[in-house]
Amino acid sequence: MKAAVYYENGPPSVFKYEDVEDPVCQPQGIVIKVEAVSIEGGDTLNRAGGELATRPHIVGYQAAGTVIEVGAEVTDFKVGDRATTVNFAGSHAELRSVFARTAWHVPDNLDIRQAAAIPVPFGTADDCLFEYGHLKSGQTVIVQAGAGAVGLASIQLAKRAGATVIATASSDERLARLKEFGMDHGINYTTQDLVAEVKRLTDNKGVNLVVDPVGGSTLQKSILAIGYRGHVSLVGQAGRDPAKVDVSTMMGLNQTLSGVFLGAEIFSDRVHDNIQNHINDAAAGKLKVLIDKTFPLKDAAAAHEYIESRKAVGRVLLIP
Repeated sequence: MKAAVYYENGPPSVFKYEDVEDPVCQPQGIVIKVEAVSIEGGDTLNRAGGELATRPHIVGYQAAGTVIEVGAEVTDFKVGDRATTVNFAGSHAELRSVFARTAWHVPDNLDIRQAAAIPVPFGTADDCLFEYGHLKSGQTVIVQAGAGAVGLASIQLAKRAGATVIATASSDERLARLKEFGMDHGINYTTQDLVAEVKRLTDNKGVNLVVDPVGGSTLQKSILAIGYRGHVSLVGQAGRDPAKVDVSTMMGLNQTLSGVFLGAEIFSDRVHDNIQNHINDAAAGKLKVLIDKTFPLKDAAAAHEYIESRKAVGRVLLIP
């Protein structure tokens, strides 16, 4: 099969488009013919500095396509089914082998490209908001990096739950795109002071919850923007700068900070069922999955460069 691979960490230019061995189907797994690869933030971080499990290495968390092989112990998939999948690596390729437990059925009426972009962003957003953030109707949430996939998912799920949603982005143009997803107030973090603007919007009370996939220096602003008993769900390091924060302000207001990693519970019934529900809701038109741009698999370097330019609103896909 063809795959976008690299032999060392570095900028997008480390990608090479090569022939590699086809993946083996495990007894508890499936193999899919990949039709769409959703490039995750973690994919760019892993390419830049993550561990190479193999050389050449095939990076990538998410991909969707058609099942072409089923392991002997698998009973809930058959050849010909459409599936969207998650694994710690291996998405940037024509074929992919995963455990059936980290694959989900794609309804016939859902575009396979959209299905590819659902599991990690929507599963992560749900955990940040509800499992750890305990968001309730009538509360206020900040979604940092609202134009990213976790951001877009968080905006929709928070709004559907009855929350007031404040989102941040790097330009007014990107913020304008977020209104259709449920954003009530937008903050351009390149021209506005986040904490001051949040205080103004909340009558100096602060918000109940922040979903923060950026981390680094942004994390301190997230902490300062929450109010009494406020919570920050830290779910990424997209900013790539070290997180140096002063948490002393949190004690007096009984505030909390938690790290969120969907992969830690990806095999649980809770997470599996939750993601399938989001896929079904997308198929029913109850959730939107925004695809910004697609690239051929051979142009993985250009796709990663585009993501790192921070111009995208929604997901960037690779198409084998």
